[in-house]
Amino acid sequence: MDEAKTAELRTLSERVQQLAVNMEKMRLAEYVSLLESPWRLLYLNLLTGVARGLGIAVGFTLLGALLLMLLRHLVLLNLPGISEFIAYVVQLVQLKMT
Repeated sequence: MDEAKTAELRTLSERVQQLAVNMEKMRLAEYVSLLESPWRLLYLNLLTGVARGLGIAVGFTLLGALLLMLLRHLVLLNLPGISEFIAYVVQLVQLKMT
């Protein structure tokens, strides 16, 4: 009977140890400390939002510039029908940019 309790306590101790290791991997203490300081959480969320917004703006600008370059190249190929339409679109965009 005593050996069964010892084996059960050993198993329980191993599971508690494994749980502690898993909680460390989750960085649960850092998350709880972050939730306890709302100003720091607000600051980090603001910083994240600004970075995300800048990334979207820069990415959209680069993709738009590449698209305009592609459209200008298609106009230079002088494809019937398509090049007239693309030239019109490029002119509209250039008017809006100035």
